[in-house]
Amino acid sequence: MIVLKAAQEKVLAALQSVAGIVERRHTLPILANVLIRKAGPQLELITSDLEIQIRTTAQLDGDEGDYAITVGAKKLGDILKSLPSDQIVSLTANQAKLTLQGGKSRFTLQSLPAEDFPLVQEAADFGPAFSVPQKTLKQLISQVHFAMAVHDIRYYLNGILFVAEGNSLTLVATDGHRLALSQATLDVEMPKQEVILPRKTVLELQRLLKDDGKGKEGEEQLIEMRFAGNQAKFAFGGLEFVTKLVEGKFPDYNRVIPKNHKNHITLGRTTLLASLQRAAILTSEKFKGVRMNFAPGVLGIASSNAEQEEAKEEVEIDYGGDSFEIGFNVGYLMDVLANMSQDMVTVSLQDSNSSALITNPEFEGFKYVVMPMRI
Repeated sequence: MIVLKAAQEKVLAALQSVAGIVERRHTLPILANVLIRKAGPQLELITSDLEIQIRTTAQLDGDEGDYAITVGAKKLGDILKSLPSDQIVSLTANQAKLTLQGGKSRFTLQSLPAEDFPLVQEAADFGPAFSVPQKTLKQLISQVHFAMAVHDIRYYLNGILFVAEGNSLTLVATDGHRLALSQATLDVEMPKQEVILPRKTVLELQRLLKDDGKGKEGEEQLIEMRFAGNQAKFAFGGLEFVTKLVEGKFPDYNRVIPKNHKNHITLGRTTLLASLQRAAILTSEKFKGVRMNFAPGVLGIASSNAEQEEAKEEVEIDYGGDSFEIGFNVGYLMDVLANMSQDMVTVSLQDSNSSALITNPEFEGFKYVVMPMRI
């Protein structure tokens, strides 16, 4: 049976849209596979890692009839990538083997039965659906994702808090040392939701969501969302994405954000980032501290390491506030500056022992809090 027959680029695009979550090494070997399910002219591709499941539907021709099989996602993708994009490729099933053919190239692949593939059990109690522009969600994720924790014992920090209420959508990420918040006002009213999306889900959404948010006809592309007690479901661009949620209580982010800092400095983002990048060269792997010296008209940045090497930078600033020195993890400062796109950045400070607030003069919805470090 010919399972599919279409141009390489069409087959590869469908496979790549679902293959991002596939783990190479898994306790269940079948989870390295993609489930290919054919019902008449429609072909479904499904991948899972037991916590996330992605499904796409494509028209990829082939013989009529129903059929289902699983095959290694990575191998199939690598073979497709090696073939010319305009070449017609076919996938033919013969008992437990699949044959991929393109031009004079032919590959025979082992498969595993479709009935062994563990589909995610979808929750029965999904709440009402609501849609937001893909572009908006992608921008919000890109402004906070870098502050998520990685493998933290406080598992609720290994993801982002997603808060929808009325026409306001807020995303918050923190690893306990810094916190990023981004908020957008939308044209739609959303049911009140407060959930924690897992780190892997966040990064996969960021990969799959469209940058410009426009479809082929120029219309705005939306992402539809539904939430249940322990699951979220997203539908966009022909994909259906189901994910487990992180259970736990996220920290009260409103208490973390400083309200009354009296010293404010607005300066060029790229200038500050370049100075910090140079100073970071002479920090050590274990100790990423830089000293920042604020004084009227000038910001001094200094770093040193165990070999007694030292870097010093000076940046002219329009500042007439208090003079003091404060230490920061340079990585936390470079992360936020590298993930902003605007020209200017505002740093608000109280003294050398209080956390700093970094905001964006052109976008009120963004706030970044970073704790000082003793140097």
